[in-house]
Amino acid sequence: MRIGMMIGAAAVLALAAGTVQAQSFDDPKEFEAQRALMSAKAEGPADKPWEQHFGSQMVDTAKYKKAGPYKLCFSNAGVGNPWRVVGWTTMQAEVDLHKADIASFTVADAEGKDDKQISDIKAMLASGNCDALIVSPNTTAALTPAVEEACKQVPVIVFDRGVLTDCPVTVVKPIGGYAFGIAAAEYIAANVPKGGKVLALRILPGVDVLENRWAAAKRIFDEKGIQVVGMEFTDGDRAKTKSIVEDTLTRVGKLDAVWMDAGATSVAAIEAFEDQGMDVPIVTGEDQQDFLQKWKQSGMKAVAPTYPTYQWRTAVIAALREQGFGGAFVVGEREPLSVQVGLPLPLRGAVQTAERLRASGHAVRIAVQPGEAVTFAIRHGNFATQREAETKGQELIRLGLVNQVVRVK
Repeated sequence: MRIGMMIGAAAVLALAAGTVQAQSFDDPKEFEAQRALMSAKAEGPADKPWEQHFGSQMVDTAKYKKAGPYKLCFSNAGVGNPWRVVGWTTMQAEVDLHKADIASFTVADAEGKDDKQISDIKAMLASGNCDALIVSPNTTAALTPAVEEACKQVPVIVFDRGVLTDCPVTVVKPIGGYAFGIAAAEYIAANVPKGGKVLALRILPGVDVLENRWAAAKRIFDEKGIQVVGMEFTDGDRAKTKSIVEDTLTRVGKLDAVWMDAGATSVAAIEAFEDQGMDVPIVTGEDQQDFLQKWKQSGMKAVAPTYPTYQWRTAVIAALREQGFGGAFVVGEREPLSVQVGLPLPLRGAVQTAERLRASGHAVRIAVQPGEAVTFAIRHGNFATQREAETKGQELIRLGLVNQVVRVK
C-alpha cells in the first residue's frame, strides 16, 4: 500500500526562485549560454512544457508562505499584438483552474505605457489587496524601480520581459531572447550569399528580450559577412512596416532577407514585396497564424522561431508555488478537480504534510493509493518481563515509532 496526500484545490507548490542581475543587452556569455540551451534537454513533466526548466537548482520559498486563498494581482504591459492577446487568454484559463486557491485576480492593462504601468503597480500595492504581484514589464529600465519597490512588500513574479534588479523576485525566463534572434539570423545566413542585403525590423526599443534578439542577430550577421542595410522600428504597425520596406527597396534596389524581432507584422513586410510585383525574399516571422498561413500559401523561404505563450500560465503557477509546497499537480480531467501534493508518502509523512496544508487554510484528505504492501519487522531487544517491554514500547511511541510487543519462544 502506498499513501498519497490530496488537497481539494489547485495548487500550492514549491518554486525555483532567485534574483535578477543587472545585465547588458549584448552579453557574449549569455549569448553562448542560450545557444547551448537550444539543444539541451529540459527537466520537468514531459506533457507540461510550461512547468519545465533548465537546471535543477531550487530555492526554498517557504518563508513567503501565507494562508490561502490568495489575492493575486497582475500588471500587464498590454495586449497590443496577437501574441499578447493569446497569452492573456491563456493566463485567464490557468487562473480558472485554480479557483479554490485564488480569492481574487486583479488586473491592470498598461496599454503599452511605462508611466501608466508604474502608476498601476503603485495603486495595486497601496490597495493592500495583493498577496503576490505578477508583472509583464512594458520596458526594462523604466519598470525596474517599480518592481524593486514592489518586492519590498509582496512576492513578485516577472515574466515575458525582464527588469534589471537584484531584489528577490521570481523570474519566468524562457530562452526566447538571444535564442530567438539566433534561430532567425542563422537561417538567413545559411540561405543568402555572403554580402547579402538584410533589412532588420524591430517592434520597439528598451525591452530586454527584444534587445537580446537583435544583439544575437547582429553578432551572427557580422560573423557571416551579411550586410545589414537598415535597422528600423515599426512600433508593431502594419502600415509603417510596409512603408519602411518600400522605402528601403527604393534606396537599395533589392533585399535578400528581412529579419524581424517578432512576427506581429511579418505579413505586412511580405505584402510590401507583393504590392510591387517583386519576388518575396526570406522573411522571418513567428509561430503566428497569419504568418504561417501566408508562408504555406506563398511557398516562400521563411523560418518561424517561437516564444511560447504558455509562459503566461507559468507565471500564475509560480505565484501559487511560492507557498512552499512542492510537487503538486492537478488530478482528474473533469470538475471538481483535486491536486496531489508530492509523491506517495508513508502514513506519518502524509499526516505531517496534511497538517501543514490545513494550517494554510486548505481542505485536505489523505488518500490510500493501490500498490504492493511491504512490511518490515525490526527487533529492538529482549526484555525479562512484559512490563519492561511495554515501557520501552511507550518510549518508542513518544518518538513517533509505532511498535508491537511480541513473545519470542
